[in-house]
Amino acid sequence: MEPDFSKYVLEGDNSVYANASGLVVPVVTRAGAEPGNTGQSDGAVRISGVGPQHTPARRIWFGKVSNEAGYRSVPHHHGEAETGGYVLSGRARIYFGERFADYIDMAEGDWVFVPPFMPHVECNLDRNHPLTWMTTRTPENIVVNLPQVADTDLRDWTERN
Repeated sequence: MEPDFSKYVLEGDNSVYANASGLVVPVVTRAGAEPGNTGQSDGAVRISGVGPQHTPARRIWFGKVSNEAGYRSVPHHHGEAETGGYVLSGRARIYFGERFADYIDMAEGDWVFVPPFMPHVECNLDRNHPLTWMTTRTPENIVVNLPQVADTDLRDWTERN
């Protein structure tokens, strides 16, 4: 069954996205000019490419998240936000579940969906190279940091290759 896109005919008012001149135009964030004034947690550096911090966006955040070699984030969740991620470079692991007992591993080119309110730990499996994710969230880059857990409490973390 084909999706019905007829409801997306040019109807509606996008004037809320107008710039100071009254024009509705695409907004470009230039490389190197991405703001870092977005939700953060230790071990994950997040920069905003598209988001309310510097564009007229109201219901999306799209940015880049980096983990240094061998580093991991603190436990956290993203509140009501649905999160989509793409491993741009490196090898990733996400711990989740009761006491972070479960995990999934990902490689360059893999995609992941993290449901709202899901506590997790984002990890760089590689001890020598950085990990870079492209990440999008709706409605915003919500980051709720949780109490730290010891490396030894994360199954297979200290023994990774």
